[in-house]
Formats: sequence, structure tokens, C-alpha cells
Amino acid sequence: MARLAIAVDLHRCTGCHTCVNACKMQNNVPMSMLWNRVITENASMSDGVEGTYPNVSRTTIPLACQHCENPACQKVCPTGATYKDDQGRVEIDYDKCIGCRMCMAACPYNVRQFNWEEPVRDPDFNYGDARVPVRVKGVMEKCTLCKERTDDGDEPMCVVCCPMRARKFGDLDDPNSEISRIRRERNVRILLEDMGTKPQVFYFA
Repeated sequence: MARLAIAVDLHRCTGCHTCVNACKMQNNVPMSMLWNRVITENASMSDGVEGTYPNVSRTTIPLACQHCENPACQKVCPTGATYKDDQGRVEIDYDKCIGCRMCMAACPYNVRQFNWEEPVRDPDFNYGDARVPVRVKGVMEKCTLCKERTDDGDEPMCVVCCPMRARKFGDLDDPNSEISRIRRERNVRILLEDMGTKPQVFYFA
């Protein structure tokens, strides 16, 4: 058993969107969809600012599935398509997904995507890791914590590609891991902590 997790150093994150594109390429994400995105806190648009010029500031927050210990999405899934695996990841069994979108409604982080149409990719072929399942119209999608890579002991592609090394990955069940030390010793931020979902993605600065 494990609890794989990601910590994001908001002091280092520049909002460059490298993690967004790395995720998209690794996981064969369709053109109209993002599993991982970067939002600007307290701004009405991506890459916006907080405040009024010239007194402005910007905090960028990479946002994807929080791989919660107590996932709201899993509780409402009628078929068991959404499940927690033995690595602590929240995953989707695409063969069981009936596209009811109950999980999408239940997720407080708005990080699930639904294939309303047949997925379109440009170029017009599948790309990324050949082990990643191809999703079809009518199923949910989201960050898998790069299951194919992390099953092999590798880091998620968003962690590997971050130019500022703002992302840390590891096992929260290992008290000696870097991510456990960050969780224990730093003043970390949990998104929507009062929801009780206990995310395994957290932020620090």
C-alpha cells in the first residue's frame, strides 16, 4: 500500500503551463480537453492578476485531480468505475463508466472532463505513452497521476518536465520521503480543506 502524492511549491511555480502540456502529451488528451490546468487565484481569467494596476499580484495554482483520500466522486459513482487503487490514486475504469457524470457533479475541484463527442487529436493520431488507454465518447477523464509511469516507479510527467522544479512527488506513507517531510514540516495549503475530501495534492510556499 502507498499514498502517492504531489506537492507544489507556489513560490517556484511561474505559471508557465509546461505541466499542462506535458500531461496532455503523455496521456493522449484530446485537443478540447485539459487534465491539468493552471489557474490564477482571485482572477476572472487564466493568467490574470489580483488587484488594480499598478498594485497587482498574481498567484498561479496548478490544478488537477487531487487524488483524495476520501473522494466525493467515488461515493456517487453507481457502477464502481471510479475507485481508489492500492497506490492511493483515484482512477477510472473506462469499461465501467456509463457517462452519468455524477462524479463530475460531486467533485468540488472541477477537475473531471467528459467526452461529449468523439475525441479529436491534432495530429490525427494517438500520441504520448502507448500504454495509456484510449478513451472514447461518453466516458469521464481526469489526471491518473500518470498511472503507467508511476506503476513502474517513475515520476508523473508533470513533475519530470517542470522547469522550476516546483513539483515534488512521493509516498506519504513513507515518513522519510521528501513529500512526507514537506507535509509534516511546512505550512501546507489544502484546497477546500473543509470539504473533508483529504486531498493528496497540496501546496506550499
